[in-house]
Amino acid sequence: MTRSHSNTNAATNKPTDEPLVIREDSNNNGVVTLTLNRPKQFNALSVDMLAAMQTELDDIAQDDNIHVVVIAANGKAFCAGHNLKEMRANMNEAAHQSLFAQCSQMMLTINQMPQVVIAKVQGIATAAGCQLVAACDLAVASDDAKFATSGINVGLFCSTPAVAVSRNLSRKQAFEMLITGEFIDAHTAQQQGLINRLAPTNQLDDTLQSLIEAITAKSSVAVKTGKDMFYKQLDMDLAEAYDYAGKVMTCNMMADDVTEGIDAFIEKRHAVWTGR
Repeated sequence: MTRSHSNTNAATNKPTDEPLVIREDSNNNGVVTLTLNRPKQFNALSVDMLAAMQTELDDIAQDDNIHVVVIAANGKAFCAGHNLKEMRANMNEAAHQSLFAQCSQMMLTINQMPQVVIAKVQGIATAAGCQLVAACDLAVASDDAKFATSGINVGLFCSTPAVAVSRNLSRKQAFEMLITGEFIDAHTAQQQGLINRLAPTNQLDDTLQSLIEAITAKSSVAVKTGKDMFYKQLDMDLAEAYDYAGKVMTCNMMADDVTEGIDAFIEKRHAVWTGR
């Protein structure tokens, strides 16, 4: 299935022919791709783009048949962050507060939804675009991709991107990105923890597919349990995290898939997952 969200012309308030987000559902492996589709605007996260993404993510989160979400982009850039022209045209506190709250909610949804979300990055990912990469559970990138939190260059510290970026990189590495606005290349981004896998542009799809297959081959019960547990324990102290992890693991042990998985291991055969 392929679905798209249309853009709106601000002057006429009428839909245009340009889709903002294109959704493609695979037929058999529970993978959905959401493609940002404003290539001429470097896929900037306008209010309309954020709304379109939020609608799709909310819908996907309720679908137990979907296991992996890929966030991709058309054009030369993955995402150049917020639409600065749109922001400049609405220079009032309420409008900006609403925009940043809307963007933060979308990023939170990515972390909180049960599916694994993978960013597929080409070209540049800057400011809130870099935040989007950092907010995704995993990321693959072409080896010529570049990343920056560049708001500082226009006098605006990337405060909301800092939340996600500082949870991927070490403190000093994250702060250097945020305080200088300088680009890092894809190899540096991988070394510092912003992305998982690199590939030449013509091999990016194969690299992404390899990662998807590694996830979808596993029990969906274990994957969903694991994602929820991973993010919750990060905010706990060590003793609390171990206590919580023990309870989650005990509950996970009661799943039918665990019985099947252990039996399959003992019997030296492939497990047949039921998602229960």
